Amino acid sequence: ILPSSLKILDFSFNFLPTLKRSVFPQLYDLQHLDLTRCHIHHIADDAFLNMKNLTTLILTGNPVSYFGPDSLNVLHKLHRLVLMDSGLYSLNIRFNNLTKLQELNIGTNNIQSMALPPFMIHFEDFNLLDLHANNISILKVNDTNILQQMKGNLTLILSRNPILHIEPGAFQNMYLRELNIRNAFASLDAQRDGLKALSGLNVGKLVIGNYRLDYRSKTSDGDLNGLCLINFEEIDSLCAGWSASELQCIVNATKISIERGNVRAIKNVPFQRVKELRIVANYIPVSMELSHLETLETLVAIQTPNILIVRISDMPRLQHIDLSQNGVDIRNCCENYFKRMPNIRSLNLSNNRNMYLSKNPFSGLSSLEVLDFHQTTLGGLAANFKLYKKLWNVRYLDISYIGFMFRSTMSFGSLSRLKVLKMAGNHFQGDALSYLFENLTSVEYIDISNCEIDSIAWRTFKDLPRLQQLLLNQNRLMVLDFVTHPNLKDLRLLEVHTNIIASIPLNILQNLPKNLTVLDLSFNPIDCSCSQINFILWITSHQQIFPQKNNILCKSQSLGSSYINALGSRHKTIDFDVESCERIRRFTIVTSICAVVLLVLASFLAYRFQFYLRYGYILLKGYRTSRQQEWSYDAFVIYSSKDECWVMDELVENLENGIPPIHLCLHVRDFEAGKAITSNIIDEGIMGSRKIIVVVSKHFTDSSWCRFEFEVAQSWLVTQGNPNIIIIILEDVEEEKTKKVFGLHKTPEKEHLPEVELKSHK
Repeated sequence: ILPSSLKILDFSFNFLPTLKRSVFPQLYDLQHLDLTRCHIHHIADDAFLNMKNLTTLILTGNPVSYFGPDSLNVLHKLHRLVLMDSGLYSLNIRFNNLTKLQELNIGTNNIQSMALPPFMIHFEDFNLLDLHANNISILKVNDTNILQQMKGNLTLILSRNPILHIEPGAFQNMYLRELNIRNAFASLDAQRDGLKALSGLNVGKLVIGNYRLDYRSKTSDGDLNGLCLINFEEIDSLCAGWSASELQCIVNATKISIERGNVRAIKNVPFQRVKELRIVANYIPVSMELSHLETLETLVAIQTPNILIVRISDMPRLQHIDLSQNGVDIRNCCENYFKRMPNIRSLNLSNNRNMYLSKNPFSGLSSLEVLDFHQTTLGGLAANFKLYKKLWNVRYLDISYIGFMFRSTMSFGSLSRLKVLKMAGNHFQGDALSYLFENLTSVEYIDISNCEIDSIAWRTFKDLPRLQQLLLNQNRLMVLDFVTHPNLKDLRLLEVHTNIIASIPLNILQNLPKNLTVLDLSFNPIDCSCSQINFILWITSHQQIFPQKNNILCKSQSLGSSYINALGSRHKTIDFDVESCERIRRFTIVTSICAVVLLVLASFLAYRFQFYLRYGYILLKGYRTSRQQEWSYDAFVIYSSKDECWVMDELVENLENGIPPIHLCLHVRDFEAGKAITSNIIDEGIMGSRKIIVVVSKHFTDSSWCRFEFEVAQSWLVTQGNPNIIIIILEDVEEEKTKKVFGLHKTPEKEHLPEVELKSHK
């Protein structure tokens, strides 16, 4: 259902064989209707009754065989009617009520006469009649009577008609805003005679020539001499030959454009009123020597590889010069070329081979505002930045891809009014970039792309408070911390595509310029991992600032050509599964908690059963090394430190001073300082002694270390199959404790087993 307030409706390429009122609802506000190629054969009288306010109707490509007598006449407000490629043979269509009509396009039909119906005299606003690509071969005086009487500011397009003859006087004293007769003649002879037949025509702009150059046709001097009989302000020529005599026919034009012609020389042509001269893509070598053209304001000579600029001087009104895309060498530029032309505002010398700057290349060009050298290798004194000192008014400077190496001693500081600086594709020595932009306080746009820059110092842009657009594409940047400089508060566009930026820290993201509305991060190797979740979330939530958000790719697809080889499976950063990181985070937290619990539990158990752990460790260690050690002592004494007096006074005194002396191992005397006590027990005491003497007392049974030493000794000697333990009981010990420690029952003192064993040993 179409809303009644609709103003523009494009219904092209549908199937509407019959157009009548019931096809569309009431659309009284509709102004523009496009029915291109809808297979319309029949247009009924009431077809447009529901859309009487149409101003534009397009019926291109419909093979209409029947127009209702008043089908178009209901459109009183129609301004533009397009009936291209509709199979029309004439204008025998009733549209006499379309008095507001301004444009009628009936090109690409089979119309044979350009005679307009008499009622069009009353079309006071009519200004464009497009008859291109019809079958008009003869233009008679009677065919132009209506045009003569309309006396409007009319554009007439007759291009691509096979005109054979124009009756003299057909355009006599007629004024046209524009006449397009490009490819409008059946032959060069017809063109030569037809131009002469246009004698007396006054036209604002004349469009002549062909759409393509025909090398088979033989041109001769004088083919365009008929132009001398036509009065025109502007001429636009395409693929036409020009001799020196023919150039004399256009000396009164104010604007001249010759594209893809074969002009041999523009020299000593007495142009009287020319303001703009354009020579584009000339097919043959052309020599250009222009001077003393008092009216010339714009000179364009481009895309002509064999152009020879002899002299361009003494033109006081010349403001714009474009000599780009010629691929030539320009020597001793530029003071020898542009003398006494103080009003030059723009100079484009880009896309040439080499240009050698002279000592004072811009002398006398103090009004220059635009200077463009891009894609032209500079030589001569180009490295002397003093050359720019007198260019006070330059606002646009393009020195991209000039093959230049900037050094730290160079600066554009004298260009105080510069607003746009393009210098992509050059190189910087050391920290030259840090000093290059000093005092450029007016700059708003800088392009330093493709300069192999891997880092930018914080101070680089400190003198650019008005910078709004910064292009750093195709470099090797990894960090963007310099963007947070407070002087970049007005930055609106930052392009860093095709660098090696893997991530941007959150503190940098939070301090980006507040006015930044465009950030191009495409084709960087973005680290799409959960460790960069904050950066990825920031990209996802700020998609509106990324002009190529679908080309912000994760690392595996960003590097090399892998993303090109697998376009169907590119991993976009904005498609990263953020929820998976949350699941991993939760799993990590749970795992960490479990690990901490297990660690605490293990620590508690280790503390609770520390002696048993030490016990097992010592047994294992001793078993591995037992057969590699020799005995250093006769006996290792295990006792409580509270029984040390008895041990020293009785046991040590009697045994070590006896005959033969028995060498005892005592922990207070013989353990190695700094060595772990458990290691001393096993290495020095148990494994280093033939026998073990245990001095049992109440203090002994209460000491965990004593019990530990005894258990280790007991287990060790058992594993060795050598029960060499001598137990000395100093005092009565509770039977329960004895059982707990030794697993033995108490015996009478005189029957102590340790004494018997000791005496036997002696």
